[in-house]
Amino acid sequence: EEQLVESGGGSVQAGGSLRLSCEASGFDIDDYSIGWFRVAPGKEREEREAVACVAVSDGITNYGDSVKGRFTISSDNAKNTVYLQMNKLKPEDTAVYYCVADWAARCDSEYPYDYWGQGTQVTVSS
Repeated sequence: EEQLVESGGGSVQAGGSLRLSCEASGFDIDDYSIGWFRVAPGKEREEREAVACVAVSDGITNYGDSVKGRFTISSDNAKNTVYLQMNKLKPEDTAVYYCVADWAARCDSEYPYDYWGQGTQVTVSS
Protein backbone atom coordinates (compact mmCIF):
# COMPACT_ATOMS: atom_id res chain seq x y z
CA GLU A 1 0.00 0.00 0.00
CA GLU A 2 1.37 3.38 -1.03
CA GLN A 3 1.68 5.81 1.84
CA LEU A 4 3.24 9.20 2.59
CA VAL A 5 3.98 10.33 6.13
CA GLU A 6 5.00 13.93 6.82
CA SER A 7 6.80 15.19 9.87
CA GLY A 8 8.73 18.23 10.99
CA GLY A 9 6.08 20.90 11.16
CA GLY A 10 5.79 23.27 14.08
CA SER A 11 5.85 26.87 15.20
CA VAL A 12 8.70 29.24 14.52
CA GLN A 13 9.34 32.95 14.49
CA ALA A 14 9.77 34.87 11.28
CA GLY A 15 13.26 34.44 9.89
CA GLY A 16 13.59 30.97 11.35
CA SER A 17 13.90 27.58 9.68
CA LEU A 18 12.14 24.24 9.64
CA ARG A 19 12.73 21.00 7.79
CA LEU A 20 9.82 18.88 6.70
CA SER A 21 10.20 15.19 5.92
CA CYS A 22 8.04 12.99 3.73
CA GLU A 23 8.68 9.29 4.12
CA ALA A 24 7.25 7.15 1.35
CA SER A 25 6.34 3.48 1.57
CA GLY A 26 4.96 1.09 -1.00
CA PHE A 27 6.83 2.67 -3.92
CA ASP A 28 10.26 3.95 -4.88
CA ILE A 29 10.50 7.76 -4.79
CA ASP A 30 12.96 7.70 -7.71
CA ASP A 31 10.15 6.69 -10.03
CA TYR A 32 7.65 9.32 -8.89
CA SER A 33 7.11 13.05 -8.79
CA ILE A 34 7.18 13.98 -5.10
CA GLY A 35 5.92 17.42 -4.28
CA TRP A 36 4.85 19.71 -1.51
CA PHE A 37 1.67 21.72 -1.57
CA ARG A 38 0.39 24.03 1.12
CA VAL A 39 -3.06 25.19 2.12
CA ALA A 40 -3.27 28.52 3.90
CA PRO A 41 -5.62 29.12 6.84
CA GLY A 42 -9.22 29.55 5.81
CA LYS A 43 -8.72 27.94 2.41
CA GLU A 44 -9.81 24.60 1.06
CA ARG A 45 -7.44 21.92 -0.21
CA GLU A 46 -8.53 22.74 -3.77
CA GLU A 47 -6.96 26.18 -3.27
CA ARG A 48 -3.57 24.68 -2.62
CA GLU A 49 -0.34 26.40 -3.58
CA ALA A 50 2.47 24.45 -5.16
CA VAL A 51 5.62 24.82 -3.08
CA ALA A 52 8.24 22.49 -4.53
CA CYS A 53 8.58 19.26 -6.46
CA VAL A 54 11.25 16.77 -7.45
CA ALA A 55 11.06 14.04 -10.08
CA VAL A 56 14.40 12.25 -9.99
CA SER A 57 13.91 10.02 -13.03
CA ASP A 58 12.76 13.01 -15.12
CA GLY A 59 15.49 15.33 -13.86
CA ILE A 60 12.94 17.89 -12.69
CA THR A 61 13.08 20.17 -9.66
CA ASN A 62 10.86 23.21 -9.39
CA TYR A 63 9.65 25.74 -6.84
CA GLY A 64 6.77 28.10 -6.40
CA ASP A 65 7.65 31.74 -6.98
CA SER A 66 6.95 32.70 -3.38
CA VAL A 67 9.53 30.27 -1.97
CA LYS A 68 12.33 30.41 -4.53
CA GLY A 69 15.65 31.12 -2.89
CA ARG A 70 14.31 30.24 0.57
CA PHE A 71 13.14 26.63 0.31
CA THR A 72 15.09 23.60 -0.93
CA ILE A 73 13.69 20.20 -1.82
CA SER A 74 15.94 17.15 -1.65
CA SER A 75 15.66 13.39 -1.56
CA ASP A 76 17.40 10.52 0.22
CA ASN A 77 16.89 7.38 -1.82
CA ALA A 78 18.25 5.11 0.89
CA LYS A 79 15.56 6.35 3.28
CA ASN A 80 12.94 6.73 0.55
CA THR A 81 12.33 10.18 1.97
CA VAL A 82 11.95 13.67 0.52
CA TYR A 83 12.81 16.76 2.55
CA LEU A 84 11.78 20.37 2.36
CA GLN A 85 14.25 22.73 3.99
CA MET A 86 12.52 26.02 4.71
CA ASN A 87 14.66 29.01 5.58
CA LYS A 88 13.87 32.67 6.16
CA LEU A 89 10.31 31.79 7.00
CA LYS A 90 7.65 34.46 6.80
CA PRO A 91 4.22 34.69 8.44
CA GLU A 92 2.67 34.16 5.01
CA ASP A 93 4.29 30.71 4.92
CA THR A 94 1.84 29.64 7.63
CA ALA A 95 -0.18 26.73 6.23
CA VAL A 96 -0.77 23.01 6.34
CA TYR A 97 1.90 21.42 4.18
CA TYR A 98 1.04 18.26 2.26
CA CYS A 99 3.40 15.82 0.61
CA VAL A 100 2.06 14.39 -2.65
CA ALA A 101 3.21 11.76 -5.11
CA ASP A 102 2.29 10.52 -8.53
CA TRP A 103 3.99 8.34 -11.10
CA ALA A 104 2.89 10.38 -14.13
CA ALA A 105 2.77 13.98 -12.89
CA ARG A 106 6.23 15.16 -14.00
CA CYS A 107 5.91 17.81 -11.29
CA ASP A 108 2.95 19.43 -12.98
CA SER A 109 1.30 21.49 -10.22
CA GLU A 110 -2.13 21.11 -11.87
CA TYR A 111 -1.92 17.33 -12.03
CA PRO A 112 -4.35 15.34 -9.84
CA TYR A 113 -1.78 13.66 -7.65
CA ASP A 114 -2.75 10.16 -6.59
CA TYR A 115 -1.20 10.06 -3.12
CA TRP A 116 -1.36 12.60 -0.33
CA GLY A 117 0.06 12.62 3.16
CA GLN A 118 -1.95 13.63 6.18
CA GLY A 119 -0.46 17.13 6.28
CA THR A 120 1.73 18.91 8.81
CA GLN A 121 1.08 22.35 10.26
CA VAL A 122 3.64 25.12 9.91
CA THR A 123 3.01 28.31 11.84
CA VAL A 124 5.26 31.35 11.49
CA SER A 125 4.76 34.21 13.91
CA SER A 126 5.89 37.76 13.34
